[in-house]
Amino acid sequence: MLKKLADLQAGNDFEFPVLLKQVDVRTARNSKKFLAIVFADDTAELPGKFWDASAQDIKDFVAGKVVLLTGKCELYNGSLQIKIITMKIAEANTYSLNQFIKHAPLSQKQMQEQINELIFQITQPKWNRIVRFLFKKYQQKFFEYPAAKSNHHDYVGGLAYHTLSIANLAQKVCQQYPQVDQSLLLAGTLLHDLGKTIELSGPLNTQYTLEGNLLGHIVIMDGEIVAACQQINIDSNDEEVVLLRHMIIAHHGLNEYGSPKRPQLLEAEILHALDELDATITMITKAEKRVAPGEFTERIFGLDNRRFFVPNALASNNDDIKN
Repeated sequence: MLKKLADLQAGNDFEFPVLLKQVDVRTARNSKKFLAIVFADDTAELPGKFWDASAQDIKDFVAGKVVLLTGKCELYNGSLQIKIITMKIAEANTYSLNQFIKHAPLSQKQMQEQINELIFQITQPKWNRIVRFLFKKYQQKFFEYPAAKSNHHDYVGGLAYHTLSIANLAQKVCQQYPQVDQSLLLAGTLLHDLGKTIELSGPLNTQYTLEGNLLGHIVIMDGEIVAACQQINIDSNDEEVVLLRHMIIAHHGLNEYGSPKRPQLLEAEILHALDELDATITMITKAEKRVAPGEFTERIFGLDNRRFFVPNALASNNDDIKN
């Protein structure tokens, strides 16, 4: 029996509860309102449109509500989507939101412990003080927020998990290449996306805030580092601080991707590469889970709309390893 969104394939009819993770009110060509919805549970997310939405529909069907959904899974432009047949709000207290929200593979406590261990490895005093100050300031949001609105690590705790993944890779790079400054690389890694606690609105119905739209997390975190220096009596013009700020502003690699400067430090180039690697692996893996071996994934927007093939041979090898 089909019980979860991840079970659905094109042509499947279904009926089960799901979460309205994101709801946007839009206007169709006929001037009537409709709802662009992202349905979610703890296994997957799928889009759907609720046409000819009344004022009451717009009031009732908001993000964060659990609905009983009857629909059909369809394939449109290579991607799965939901055709809504009926949808009604579930009775209060029938379901818990945690049943429908995907969380990071590690608990918040585990991630906090690992982050604290990484901070101890930042032996340069100024970088250590700045990182400690900013993590104390944004700790709660850091361990709850997603790393992105939709592309990668878009779940509760995704920001912390993405950061930890890169930090673990960074440690291995430092073991292989002793010329890399581990303190600088770890400090930059831990802070590189911390500005998303301001750029994004939170883990549910994630939207870009005013600061997120007008500034972006790179500019936001550069400003936060300068402000932190003022509060803990460090000169923000010191070379060590400028190096750390460069790690942040260069981590997207290219100007057209949002970085004011391209990487001009070895450690900045490494951070950019590891950030890209972790996000790319996550996006491809997420897409591969939606298709069977021997098929291509849907087009991945964050990877130039490319599709990826899931080989039968690799699926067999993975089964052998599991067994």
